[in-house]
Amino acid sequence: MATANNPSPSPPASVELTIPGFRPPGESSQGEEASPPARLPRVARLMALAVKYQEMVARGELRDYADIARLGYITRARATQVMNLVNLAPDIQEQLLFLTPAAEITERELREIAGLVYWREQHCAWRRLRQPRG
Repeated sequence: MATANNPSPSPPASVELTIPGFRPPGESSQGEEASPPARLPRVARLMALAVKYQEMVARGELRDYADIARLGYITRARATQVMNLVNLAPDIQEQLLFLTPAAEITERELREIAGLVYWREQHCAWRRLRQPRG
């Protein structure tokens, strides 16, 4: 602020913030090439979507699977297929949400497991599915 004794205003103070490991987009550090994050497996994304839609139905934001189909621009049959994933045992759902990108599990295989009524049967089928293929 300019005063009679000091005719020129002082420059504003500047602050520099350094965050370890942070680089602005497009900048690389010491020749490192920035790699995009690994893409989640499709079944993990579908499981997350089914959980989200189920919560929306429970809160009354969506009435039924027909609303889900309209929201997702899919058929009602496809909405039912996706929503049937919530019939999986809770621990299987959790494992699906945290699958690694290398996991080779298809939705079709999961539909068969989700169609089993008893969680014990689902667990047996899940263990068989998770065994190394060869």
